[in-house]
Amino acid sequence: MDFLLHIDTSTNYATIAITADGKLLAYRSSTETQNHAAMINNMISEVLNDASISLNDISCVAVCGGPGSYTGLRIALSTAKAICYVLDKPLILDNRIELLATQSFNNSSGLPDVYLVMLYAREKEYFIGVYDTIFNCITQPKHVLENNLIELIKPEWNLCIVSDVAEEKIKEKIKNKILLNPNINIDINHWATHAFKKYKQNLTTNISDAEPIYLKETYIISA
Repeated sequence: MDFLLHIDTSTNYATIAITADGKLLAYRSSTETQNHAAMINNMISEVLNDASISLNDISCVAVCGGPGSYTGLRIALSTAKAICYVLDKPLILDNRIELLATQSFNNSSGLPDVYLVMLYAREKEYFIGVYDTIFNCITQPKHVLENNLIELIKPEWNLCIVSDVAEEKIKEKIKNKILLNPNINIDINHWATHAFKKYKQNLTTNISDAEPIYLKETYIISA
């Protein structure tokens, strides 16, 4: 049996889980916002205890690499990389946008033409990714300004939009036929299946090269 440790601190809430062959065994979610660093190791110990396994029994670590909070992404990935290095385990680096798009695809009805994930980055800025119904990626996950958003959307598309942006705001900018899914929480059961499939296909990440999926450019300002 293959046990995977899942770590997600990409939002204000930390999620830790243990899955076995793609099925959920144990789960913890912290409601203490902005407190990931203090909570994450205790939460890992708790889910291991709930699953009646040790850290040595883990086959792989799956981490949600972003996009999301800069600090949160660094906490999750540094924890995951440390475990992988010490125990010589592989690492799966999942993209939050892809996870939300695939779970919406699995749960939606009406068969939209295109799935658009649109997450609020800051005022008039978004993280987006666009996929068709056979899950070819039309637009790779990226950071866009509000003024450039419409350039990525064809007017004839029937859209399923997964977003934390207010519906009125979306309809101001996007005139397509829309099915709005406001659920931007990663479904741990879906992630369990998704990550296990990647693990069995050996779609792992080089640990030394793994970086948080910021999507936004970073700038260094000289004093």
